[in-house]
Amino acid sequence: MSNAALEGIQTQVMWNRLIAVVEEQAQSLLRTAFGSVAREAGDLSAGVYDLSGAMLAQAVTGTPGHVNTMANAVAHFLERFPVQSLSPGDVLITNDPWMGTGHLFDFVVVTPAFLGERPVGLFASTCHVIDVGGLGFSADANSVFEEGTLIPHMYLRKGGALNEDLLSIIAANTRNPVEVRGDLMSLVSANDTGVNRLIDMMTEFGLQSLQPLADHILETSRNATRQAIRGLPDGVFAYDLPLDGYEAPIIIRTRLVIEGDNITIDFSGSSPASNYGINSPRTYSQAYVVFGLKAVVAPHVPNNAGSLDCFGLVSEPGTCVDPLPPSPVTARHVIGQMLPDAVFGCLAQALPDRVQAESAGSIWVLAMASAHGRAPHEHVGDTTRFNVMNVAIGGIGARPGKDGLSAMAFPSGVGSIPVEITENQCPLWFKRKKILRESGGRGKWRGGHGQVIEIANREPAPFTVSGATFDRMNHPARGRAGGEAGDPGRAMLGSGGNLEGKGVHLIPEGDSLVVELPGGGGFGSTDADDQARRVVDD
Repeated sequence: MSNAALEGIQTQVMWNRLIAVVEEQAQSLLRTAFGSVAREAGDLSAGVYDLSGAMLAQAVTGTPGHVNTMANAVAHFLERFPVQSLSPGDVLITNDPWMGTGHLFDFVVVTPAFLGERPVGLFASTCHVIDVGGLGFSADANSVFEEGTLIPHMYLRKGGALNEDLLSIIAANTRNPVEVRGDLMSLVSANDTGVNRLIDMMTEFGLQSLQPLADHILETSRNATRQAIRGLPDGVFAYDLPLDGYEAPIIIRTRLVIEGDNITIDFSGSSPASNYGINSPRTYSQAYVVFGLKAVVAPHVPNNAGSLDCFGLVSEPGTCVDPLPPSPVTARHVIGQMLPDAVFGCLAQALPDRVQAESAGSIWVLAMASAHGRAPHEHVGDTTRFNVMNVAIGGIGARPGKDGLSAMAFPSGVGSIPVEITENQCPLWFKRKKILRESGGRGKWRGGHGQVIEIANREPAPFTVSGATFDRMNHPARGRAGGEAGDPGRAMLGSGGNLEGKGVHLIPEGDSLVVELPGGGGFGSTDADDQARRVVDD
């Protein structure tokens, strides 16, 4: 075997090893996180970067909304803290929505890796914390100032010493100080794990610099993605995606341009930013746009800066997909996680029979709390104060040749939180949680079903739930190629009566919250034989 062939094998081994390093980084975060949304649902991400801030590898564990926003976030850190100014033991932090992952609930933590006294790379991780103060997880704020505590780019740890002043400020402005501090320490620990494993790897392979491997990863990924794009037909394709919105319906106006080995998504003409917290900052919009494009165009290419920079984004500042500060953004995934469906609507025209139908999209975050401060004192008395979060998931759109998956989060990929975890944290209990049969859109291939969940309070007191992320109640997931739409979502009281809109809803004492998650759209037209087969299958 030639020396060139041996070098090629060694380079591939090192690339795979680097992916394993960041996966161990993510698993460290998953195992040590305090908040159930990170620990149980996997609402987190981890990645390694070269000294210029280019993402080289991401962990399999995590969400596109986190890891793809972090791909841009590290560069913002380096603008303020050049690598040459950093030292071993330093850790940087921010939760700036426009320079991080899109809302205040996600902290991005960056740690430089040193081989001896020389910097060789950077590790970044993020996770969703349960509370950052303000109005809590609600879309009711009219500016980011009302949504919680914003931490600008600064040191969380300097030369190994924690910034206890900063941690005290964060703890003083959250309803769950123990959990939030625990999650921040888990992010620090996860990055330290990544640093240690990277240095072990570089020592094992005798590497003095990560840059030659970085250059190979980025160039190879970029070339492979460009080649995949060249296999697409040139053209301009347009698609409008209607969403429920908050004070008014929203239209995501999408224009896809394919030309040679370039793809550009243009959201010009989309609805203006909402007055409420459902807007998706550009960084978060871009994260899910490139995920949607890559999922269809180049799913075989590893996710890194090289493969991601093959896709361009055009957006109008001041729209719901590119809101300007201080627009409210807490529930930004109401719009952001719908963007792959907007992209798919365009790609389906360029690639018939290769793109799935629309999905439920945005997960429904069940942010529930005791009614203290929202109900008269005599109704809550000395009952338990609590602030918890669970996740409700709808159906995925049917795929060409396959039914859609039921109660699976697409495109975020987060898992559900076991009911036992939430019940152990508060006096709420889950009366039922099951697949909502027949909620997926019919077609030659059926959309995935949603689920129905009913929750009540064991104590004689009301409780609240935020409807910030409830969408597709008026605009269900549409089918494709003749398939039917999935069922819309619903939120109601167990005693009857719908809970309309995205505000905070009060569930009266003795009553219950019932949510029915949207189903995915069907794919392909159906006939009598298909309908008969469906009856047998069900």
